[in-house]
Amino acid sequence: MGILGGGQLGRMLIQQAINYNVTVKVLDPDREAPCRKLCDEFTVGSLGDYETVYKFGKKVDLLTIEIEKVNVDALEQLEKEGVLVYPQPRIIRLIQDKGLQKQFFKENNIPTADFRVITSADELKRTNIPYPYIQKLRRDGYDGRGVYKVMDETYLHAAFTEPSIIERLIDFEKEIGVIVARNANGDISAFPLVEMEFNPEVNLVEFLISPSTLAFEIQKEAERIAKKISEDLKIVGLLAVEMFLTKEGEILVNELAPRPHNSGHQSIEGNVVSQFEQHLRAIFNQPLGDTACLSNAVMINLLGEPGHEGPAIYQGIEKILKCPGVYVHLYGKALTKPFRKMGHVTIVDADREKAIETARFVQRTLKVVS
Repeated sequence: MGILGGGQLGRMLIQQAINYNVTVKVLDPDREAPCRKLCDEFTVGSLGDYETVYKFGKKVDLLTIEIEKVNVDALEQLEKEGVLVYPQPRIIRLIQDKGLQKQFFKENNIPTADFRVITSADELKRTNIPYPYIQKLRRDGYDGRGVYKVMDETYLHAAFTEPSIIERLIDFEKEIGVIVARNANGDISAFPLVEMEFNPEVNLVEFLISPSTLAFEIQKEAERIAKKISEDLKIVGLLAVEMFLTKEGEILVNELAPRPHNSGHQSIEGNVVSQFEQHLRAIFNQPLGDTACLSNAVMINLLGEPGHEGPAIYQGIEKILKCPGVYVHLYGKALTKPFRKMGHVTIVDADREKAIETARFVQRTLKVVS
């Protein structure tokens, strides 16, 4: 198996692949990438360069991704030549472009916020979407980058000038997510809905709770939507579906990620099968695993502290390891910088409130400094 991208998602995928004797090769531009010591063969090279991706893909039987920013032309050629590429290149191309993603929602009756596709900043002045609204770059935005909130016309001078989408600002009750898997046989299985809290400074998932205590009807509707998207796309592999629950109880799809996702890390300890094993099962066209929750699980992202840049020090780790049900996952990144994802911690407990309480303690205590 080849993985395009050598970050933490690839690292955790390799940790699971080892259990199945899968030989793993990784391509990443960073020679110090988290995957470098775990894979069987590590290649330093650009994920956006046609020849680099094509040559790497010719060395593997099956190719997958841990980041969408890859050369899709090379993937399409590899697919034509018989290399299994999952998720399929056409899906990666669709999800690389938020404009195409939104059009897909519209064409397939997927509920989403009102939006407009624009090509220049001048078009912002002529939109009929009322203030405030969100502007998102069509391409290359991630982890809060490429997102700009336009409160009124005084904000227009700082708006993006590149092709983008604008969408109505949703006054949501909660951000929720469902991860769904589909194999080549067409079998589909969804993980139970999770509730998310975001860091407002950098728009990153900071706190995640599973399973949800939202009304059963809401959970089933979110699962239905996620499964429908997976079926409409005919994806092979994992698909993370990020959604808003509005204050009126409506579910609106925000964005998709065709790979393991931050909103599924708690599944390593919290579910019968983890998202990483499920992705492997799906792309190897094996029976999908049982996604049931084993316990309440709360996941916290470990982000680099503001004002710290340099060799990473995990301050307070000995204090949190004294707590029962605490599982630490560090990503093998030698250097920290403000808000960089350095790891995550999952807390499991039969008592939901106790799990949340312990998670808050971990959040206050464990700091990534330099």
